[in-house]
Amino acid sequence: MVLTPLGMVHWAVKSATHLFQPSQKHRRSQSTRSAKPAKSAKTNLKSRLSLTISRRPGFILPDLVGHCTYPLHLNPNWYAVSRQSEQWLLKDANFSEKKRSVFLGLKAGELTSACYPNADPFCLQVTADFMGYLFTLDDWSDDFSIDDTYGLAECVMNALRDPVGFQTDKAAGILAKDFFGRYVSRGGPGCTERFIHTMDLFFKAVSQQARDRANGVVPELESYIEVRRDTSGCKPCFALIEFCADIDLPQEVVSHPMIQALEEATNDLVTWSNDIFSYNVEQARGDTHNMISVFMQTQGLDLQSAVDAVGDFCKQSIDRFEANRATLPSWGPDVDRDVQIYVQGLQDWIVGSLHWSFDTTRYFGQEGAAIKKHRSIKLLPLRQA
Repeated sequence: MVLTPLGMVHWAVKSATHLFQPSQKHRRSQSTRSAKPAKSAKTNLKSRLSLTISRRPGFILPDLVGHCTYPLHLNPNWYAVSRQSEQWLLKDANFSEKKRSVFLGLKAGELTSACYPNADPFCLQVTADFMGYLFTLDDWSDDFSIDDTYGLAECVMNALRDPVGFQTDKAAGILAKDFFGRYVSRGGPGCTERFIHTMDLFFKAVSQQARDRANGVVPELESYIEVRRDTSGCKPCFALIEFCADIDLPQEVVSHPMIQALEEATNDLVTWSNDIFSYNVEQARGDTHNMISVFMQTQGLDLQSAVDAVGDFCKQSIDRFEANRATLPSWGPDVDRDVQIYVQGLQDWIVGSLHWSFDTTRYFGQEGAAIKKHRSIKLLPLRQA
């Protein structure tokens, strides 16, 4: 049996929904509130979340690092590639001094080196450049209107589909043409097409997120999970596993339910753990596109209970990954070798992303190492508009 979100995780979603289902009276009350104009709904939403958050001065992180027993590896070329990648992006990104400092604290090259520990210097450089670029796209889209997000997507996708012929003076397009021009010189046709397709999915999901944010909408849990798997940007990063290993998996392997289940389990762990780690900075700026906020709003949980629920989902995703890996079918010795390399790459993403989350300053500032030990988070104050 393939353990997928249609199995284990959907069961967990429905169980959580049943356990925390609001009363009939409360459901009628929610229906009445949802009929109000978008501005009023957004105001009420922030008030309800702020009230729930105010009952606790902070929260305790689940011990996800302790639950993940995979060994952490680091690419031996990590330092030189990381520093070169930072300079590559800063040359064209037009950052202010403040944003430049924030970007350097990201340590995207270190994340890349932990998730692709066996990549050669060329592939590691291309992948590190993309990683820093992906986070920059995410930050840009947070500041953009819906129309601006569409324009950003069109520029980047045109650059990916024709990195040589497409002409642009936009930083997003210039950077995309550069790293993807190097990608196609080594990437196989299958993983190249998968990279382009999943980047398209990323932008479609980011546009949906922008619409939800503008309208003050907190989606239902299952619809949030579907959109979040694409806003995470994990899917193009999985195509980069093939690129870095110089493999190109056959379509029959890529489309197999067991491989897709392993990818979803990895994506879910990376994505849901990121929602936990990024929650504090996101709640401070009023961003509700986070699984913790979804649990609080749709299931009526307090902050710590919502954090614990998302943490349980994360732990289940690691268990699901192991269960599915144990029952992989065979496609013959040559293909099986490539599949094992790919699955190892997914495992590296699970453990690499968890440890990097405490190394970067993006979520915990300079306190990452200490928080990794004590796991206690003090809520940041809400930013003034």
